[in-house]
Amino acid sequence: MAGIGPLTQDWEPVVIRKKAPSAAAKKDEKVVNAARRAGAEIESIKKSNAGTNRAASSSTSLNTRKLDEETETLTHDRVSTELKKAIMQARMEKKLTQAQLAQVINEKPQIIQEYESGKAIPNQQIIGKLERALGTKLRGKK
Repeated sequence: MAGIGPLTQDWEPVVIRKKAPSAAAKKDEKVVNAARRAGAEIESIKKSNAGTNRAASSSTSLNTRKLDEETETLTHDRVSTELKKAIMQARMEKKLTQAQLAQVINEKPQIIQEYESGKAIPNQQIIGKLERALGTKLRGKK
């Protein structure tokens, strides 16, 4: 490391101070306090959302009203009764257990169980794998 001077570090403390309140803010406080001492009526307004990242309260009441008026039940599609029966029949004809069928299509046995019990959310890729493994058509017109 020829040519580089000695490495030095500056160990002097650095003091960072918060900015003092401005003169205008102090003046306003003095004026308000003087008015209070004189007996004048002072009206103060508290801003409830000041300094927060929240929207005004009127928009939240609109959102809650929309949610209250919402009548649609939002649920995921489940496997139809016809599909789960078709999967079970085709699997029984091939003499496969749920675990064996899952291994053939390279999925977890729990997925086959969910499809046959009707709890699964239909996935076209998995249904396609089942069709190829079982050699039968499971979706569309038979």
